[in-house]
Amino acid sequence: MYSQGKGGNLLRGILMILASSLITGLLLLLFIPSYISRNDMQPKNINYELNAPENQNMIQTQPIKDIPQNSISSGNLDVTEIASGVMPAVVGISTSMVDQTNLFRSSQEQRWSVGSGVIVSDDGYILTNHHVIGSSPNKIIVTLANGKTVNATSQWADPTLDLAVIKINVQGLPVATLGDANKLKVGETAVAIGNPLGLQFQRTVTAGIISAVNRTIRVTTDGRENYMEGLIQTDASINPGNSGGPLINSRGEVVGINTIKVASAEGMGFAIPINISKPVIESFLEKGSYSTPYMGLFAYDKIVAEYVNQDMNISNGIYVSHIDPDSPVYKAGIRAGDIITHMDDEEVNTMMELREKAFKCGPGKNCTLRFIRDGKVREVSFTLERRTKDGLVTR
Repeated sequence: MYSQGKGGNLLRGILMILASSLITGLLLLLFIPSYISRNDMQPKNINYELNAPENQNMIQTQPIKDIPQNSISSGNLDVTEIASGVMPAVVGISTSMVDQTNLFRSSQEQRWSVGSGVIVSDDGYILTNHHVIGSSPNKIIVTLANGKTVNATSQWADPTLDLAVIKINVQGLPVATLGDANKLKVGETAVAIGNPLGLQFQRTVTAGIISAVNRTIRVTTDGRENYMEGLIQTDASINPGNSGGPLINSRGEVVGINTIKVASAEGMGFAIPINISKPVIESFLEKGSYSTPYMGLFAYDKIVAEYVNQDMNISNGIYVSHIDPDSPVYKAGIRAGDIITHMDDEEVNTMMELREKAFKCGPGKNCTLRFIRDGKVREVSFTLERRTKDGLVTR
């Protein structure tokens, strides 16, 4: 009798444990999904990283419409073909800047940084980032694919766009083919080539996809807050030292210049569309110089404008948010709050498109802007000025 009672108690104990486990499992199934869902909705601090780690803030995070994979054109290359085709045109860039933070030192220290660049002409013009060479480089050394090192000179830079052109005196260089960033499709192959973490890992190839286009982020440039818009987002790994290197599409064409990544996340890097650089490169090839046109305004596209102001409703065009009172467009009559829809009769829907048109037009040229104010369509004419280190000079 004792053994039977003991067996019965044991059986009841096992049944109670099983019942308890079953109830606990059901509660977890009901609770965990809602917990995960709530956590996914919590805002997260996002840090951006240029050539050196730096905290930044995201402005625009809404994805564009996905494009079906079967819409990607045929004749795409595999990653090995893309890498072998573009790698000879990728260079390492070592920049020396004089450290003037300590005025009491008798000797000034040189501070070196390493980035990447891509050759865009056979006579030595190289496209890279502004933050790779800095505002006042003391010395720039380019490392070619064959291991040869050559001194370079800074030819042009735009800190707002984070682009720069340098020059080496070498002929017969391999040149990368430039593509059209406006034709990129979400989901197509993206390849980045550069020097992550320095020349020890030079010409590292990483591959992924085009995650999104037309991204806008807020960064700090030369100590001032700035907006970078129209960026290409990719999950191809981009690290410090990749800056200035090419982002390449599935046809082996350079479609962007790698510039920035999210330091607090994996697989979120950004590149500047190559289209804005084409007028600059063409001018250097034709004249050996380029003058940056200046309008004096910054505008949000539809997605960002409605993100900043939930009550705003823009069907097309860009919303003028900041304007320089000494700028040519202000003098012509453009004001903050205006919605620009066309430049020279061509439609504009992003700030990058407006800049591209200004870069193509060039300083000293007359342009027209069509805009909406108080529900009425208006138009003004103005002359683009050029930006110099000493100020603005109309020509």
